[in-house]
Amino acid sequence: MPSFDIISEFDKHEVKNAIDQVTKEIDTRFDFKGTESSVELTDEKVIMVSESTFQLQQIFSIVCNKLTRRSIDIACLDVGEAKPSGKLVRQEITLKQGLDSTLAKKIVKLIKDKKLKVQAAIQGDQVRVTGKNRDDLQEVIKMLRAEKIDMPLQFENFRE
Repeated sequence: MPSFDIISEFDKHEVKNAIDQVTKEIDTRFDFKGTESSVELTDEKVIMVSESTFQLQQIFSIVCNKLTRRSIDIACLDVGEAKPSGKLVRQEITLKQGLDSTLAKKIVKLIKDKKLKVQAAIQGDQVRVTGKNRDDLQEVIKMLRAEKIDMPLQFENFRE
């Protein structure tokens, strides 16, 4: 039976490369000269530090630009509030990866509401879709791409 998996992932190495590019751009841009602006990548977070919220917005714009150029969908970013601490302002961006249970249930419900002859099953942080007909599986992919889902989805392990 043909099947495929619905996942939501990004390449961590590409994120690291994008953040390195952001750091280089901050070091060379004129509007950041003499400021204590920096970007740091931890396990699942990007931490931006600068002297004002306006500069944080500029850094966020650069981060989004560099991630997009490296084929990482910015829909996986969860932007926190800017928190002042002393003379610096700090903001965290969480990188979301994997399908949480509510989003997986929403995807399964969307597939069942379409009434195609496929079965969708939640398996950890991914959803497996199985059907007898390859065209039905392609219809599911087309339908999910057209829907407004707050996470970027990838479709992999397409098997006959």
